[in-house]
Amino acid sequence: MTRARAGTDRESEGRALTVDRLNELLLGFSLVLLVAVAAVRLTSRSGLPSLLLYLAIGVALGKDGLGIEFHDVELTQVLGYAALVVILAEGGLGTRWHDVRPALSTAAVLATVGVAVSVGVTALATHYLVGLSWQAALIMGAVVSSTDAAAVFSVLRRVPLPRRLTGALEAESGFNDAPVVILVVAFSEHYGESGWHVLLLEMVFELAVGLAVGLLVGRLGVLALRGIALPASGLYPIAVIAFAVLAYAAAALLHGSGFLAVYLASLVLGNAALPHRPATRGFADAVAWVAQIGLFVLLGLLVDPDALWDDVGPALIIGGVLTFLARPLSVVLCLTPFRRPWREQALLSWAGLRGAVPIVLAIIPVVAHAPDSDRIFSIVFVLVVVYTLAQGPTLPWLARRLRVGEGEKTVDVDIESAPLERLRGHLLSVSIPTASRMHGVEIAELRLPPQAAVTLVVRDGASFVPGPTTVLRRGDELLVVTTDEVREAVERRLVAVGRGGKLAGWLHPERGPSPA
Repeated sequence: MTRARAGTDRESEGRALTVDRLNELLLGFSLVLLVAVAAVRLTSRSGLPSLLLYLAIGVALGKDGLGIEFHDVELTQVLGYAALVVILAEGGLGTRWHDVRPALSTAAVLATVGVAVSVGVTALATHYLVGLSWQAALIMGAVVSSTDAAAVFSVLRRVPLPRRLTGALEAESGFNDAPVVILVVAFSEHYGESGWHVLLLEMVFELAVGLAVGLLVGRLGVLALRGIALPASGLYPIAVIAFAVLAYAAAALLHGSGFLAVYLASLVLGNAALPHRPATRGFADAVAWVAQIGLFVLLGLLVDPDALWDDVGPALIIGGVLTFLARPLSVVLCLTPFRRPWREQALLSWAGLRGAVPIVLAIIPVVAHAPDSDRIFSIVFVLVVVYTLAQGPTLPWLARRLRVGEGEKTVDVDIESAPLERLRGHLLSVSIPTASRMHGVEIAELRLPPQAAVTLVVRDGASFVPGPTTVLRRGDELLVVTTDEVREAVERRLVAVGRGGKLAGWLHPERGPSPA
């Protein structure tokens, strides 16, 4: 009896220790999140991408700071891949089709031919100037050839740029992860086992599978979410993220590019007229922030600050070649046939910021035990930090000097759709941003279909039922009731008026939010 009671006491003590440990982890995680959220305010003012502060938090928590020791590279790779899936999903959901459509050809060339040029030039410099082996040099060239959307647009948000530039940068950063991952894995695990033609065929196959799976899953997701009225609005963001992750997993299991699949599926879902679309984008944005914070803090924990000093020189050399030679050369070779002005080419060259993706990719050769893999990771870490510090704050200044920015950029109206299943209709919540050209337009001038009507206007906290001559103002929120049959036409019309004013559709074609 005494022995049984002692065993029970030990079990209770073990459970108590487990709960206490969980409480400590939750406390630390919440404090890290709060510090990271507060850090965004600082980085937004300074023009620095927030990733640098998150990396600093991780280093501060490490063994040379608060003493937390973390060396699990396999776990970091798995969690890094998961974080990149979420980040790419948010990037696809937040990318507007009408912005990237004109830039698809240039982005595709930059993400393939441009990556090849960048890998080749950087590998040559790494081998001859730094002295790494050819395998390590090729790994290095592939790792640092991918641009990072989060790092680029955390800086570019403060400078309104023409849509052709933002579209090219968004599409390139979404597309180039896929071929770069293929190259890094091939150079790390299968170097010398097959010829270049085999590698090229494998890359084409993986990209084709990723393309097909991403478009297919995205389209199936649109059809499913349009045809089913879910009982709670909070289920729609979860379903959209689930479809994006499904695209990644399905493509990966078919030996295709999961990163390309998740970006394309999210692009299709994000530009379709789905219910509660703004709420979905907000949810995805929040999840992506958590993924970025967790990923960068984890990478900061993994790095050994004492080992970085020996690789500062090589990082400066490789980063200098990448920034001032490889990236500009790839942009010039890829964009000159498209007759892009030299000012735009200069900005695109300087906007090739590196962020989470290169650091995560640098873990792949470590896990594969490739030669000089630990040194590659240290060099990439230093390179990302140093050149992000150099490029990030100067990017808005360069855009102004090159005179490629726009004065006032028109912002689309925000439309949220809630299905009315029994009434076979939809209730649209429309917000008019400050820069929208819907400001000053009368209700009748919206020219909505007969099966739709503006039923309520909220202005300065007060609600009223509008008449045909009611003039809309910036900051207004509208409630529009529409039938299922004309819902998409109503959304296209509202977006068109927000961009072109009351004469939209007469002076230029109306373009809706859907890529279809």
